Amino acid sequence: MYKNQPATDYDYTNGVVDQKGRKSNITMFMIMLGFTFFSASMWAGQNLANGLDFKGFILALILGGAILGAYTGALGYIGAESGLTLDMLAHRSFGKKGSWLPSAMISFTQIGWFGVGLAMFAIPIAKELLCIDVTPDHMPFIGYALVLIAGICMTASAYYGIKGLTVVSYVAVPLVAILGTVAMVIAIRRGDSTLIEQFSHGTKDMSVIAGAGLVIGSFVSGGTATPNFTRFAKNGWIGAVITVVAFFLGNSLMFFFGAVSSIFAGGNDIFEVMLNLGLFWSATIVLGLNIWTTNDNALYTSGLGLSNIFGIRKKVMVLVAGIIGTLAAVWLYWNFCGWLNVLNCTLPPVGIILILSYFINRRKYLDNTCEIKTVNWYAVLGVIAGAVVANLVKWGVASINGMTVAAIIFITGEIINRNR
Repeated sequence: MYKNQPATDYDYTNGVVDQKGRKSNITMFMIMLGFTFFSASMWAGQNLANGLDFKGFILALILGGAILGAYTGALGYIGAESGLTLDMLAHRSFGKKGSWLPSAMISFTQIGWFGVGLAMFAIPIAKELLCIDVTPDHMPFIGYALVLIAGICMTASAYYGIKGLTVVSYVAVPLVAILGTVAMVIAIRRGDSTLIEQFSHGTKDMSVIAGAGLVIGSFVSGGTATPNFTRFAKNGWIGAVITVVAFFLGNSLMFFFGAVSSIFAGGNDIFEVMLNLGLFWSATIVLGLNIWTTNDNALYTSGLGLSNIFGIRKKVMVLVAGIIGTLAAVWLYWNFCGWLNVLNCTLPPVGIILILSYFINRRKYLDNTCEIKTVNWYAVLGVIAGAVVANLVKWGVASINGMTVAAIIFITGEIINRNR
């Protein structure tokens, strides 16, 4: 069996989570549901509402949610059964030094999203408090102050690892779900037509398949980090079920928030809907907690990844990642969102290789006899080729294209290695 981490390491950074470290089902559900409360999913919901009628919107949610659920559910199962982080799983599939590639990719991406999230909170709040326009060339002092305060708070909770994530999730999930849903219902009731009638407006030039692609793409990159959290679940099946249910519910709620914002209030997200309803402080709470849950998970993931690369304690690397993300937040918001979307396409190939490697060598993983190479070049090549295809090929769904290419290369390498 795996060698367990010392009792003082409650996050089991380099080893398996033992039974004492496992969390209750409700705690895992709260953590995973909070993970999906992602403001960018609201933006995707607007695009769906503009391009699809209500029936198409629902079908896209179901189809995209099913594919995303299969991907994240498999990773959730693996994380819970093995008790290992994404980075420790990568040791076995990519090699010890080969694991630096997925660790660097996910750390870099999650630090970027952490910074963007801080600005997504600070900029609209600064606009409302000062009633001025914030542009790439002008950010008021209060905006930077809000970024700093939010960065300190979110970094502090992520510093305490799974314990901090648990506290934040228990506070944020009910409040965001309740306040957001109430605001959405009020907006619908104040409208001059039904929800289905409102969905009939817009360009309606999107296919259900394209809509499902938006649903998948909205969280497939973040979902790749699923093992970092489900490793604390009681067993593999519980980890898988909680992941699928939480991701489907959380993502669907975010898409509905975004869609209703667009068709009833013309705003960017539920924050603007609540402002239009005269609920400034409720809007501030929802926006802040919504971003906090996702940002904490992002920072926690980046800390684990950087710890794997540099061999420095996870808590220290969380602080480093938090400082970088906070200092660069405003710049990231205005200059880096496009690049982060490009990087999102590079992570699903990592996830599919982790999945294939685990199920092909499952017994060796569980018996701790899985060979750990220095570098598994087929895994590395699979990620590189998959990322290129995902970003350049315009046909189909980008993340699925990338995963398909990565899977073919990795399986080919497994066959070659076994026939030697």
